[in-house]
Amino acid sequence: MSIQNWEQLIEQEEAKGTFDTLRPYLDQAYKERIIYPAKENIFRALEMTPLDKVRVVILGQDPYHGPNQAQGFSFSVPANEKIPPSLRNIYQEIFNEYQTPVQRSGDLSDWASQGVLLLNSILTVEQGKPMSHSNLGWQNFTDDILRVLNEQNQPIVFMLWGAQARKAKRFLNNPNHLILESVHPSPLSANRGFFNSGQFKKANEFLESKGESPIDWAKSNLAN
Repeated sequence: MSIQNWEQLIEQEEAKGTFDTLRPYLDQAYKERIIYPAKENIFRALEMTPLDKVRVVILGQDPYHGPNQAQGFSFSVPANEKIPPSLRNIYQEIFNEYQTPVQRSGDLSDWASQGVLLLNSILTVEQGKPMSHSNLGWQNFTDDILRVLNEQNQPIVFMLWGAQARKAKRFLNNPNHLILESVHPSPLSANRGFFNSGQFKKANEFLESKGESPIDWAKSNLAN
């Protein structure tokens, strides 16, 4: 079956048994411990950016593990939360490239609505324990998401930051798409190749070359 939307993919994963052990584990975990994001937001990235609207993929690792941070999108936090260091560096690079003040909260919902799929490889985490759900099997599902994206006809930019994200290249061989790689934007590595990498301009130039509208990366999402 050719996948037309995320709902079809989830149905296919259900039939394959992808969630057979994952779901009961999470049902219990949400009752006993603090798990992020909220249960209703686990698939929010897919809900916000339908398959046929995806134009850019930014691949993260796992959700933020601190209180009130994880929203179900990679790198994004609610508008009233402090902007995390990696996202601050992302905004700094957008300023470097466009010389436009980036007056934004940390909520990336407007990027998602423009076709930027903010996908984590692992979709849940226990509070205070980064990568605690790395062995539950989420990657079986998110790897299939990447395979489906690779098969799409519309041009897609894949932004792969850091060693973990770069592993996704093994699923991406469609010449209709563009792969952009760099080190991770975290403070530990941003100065080693993320800053001044031109990632955001390159993405938009590619989209425009394919007749697509560019992403407004710097658009303010602050309340007036």
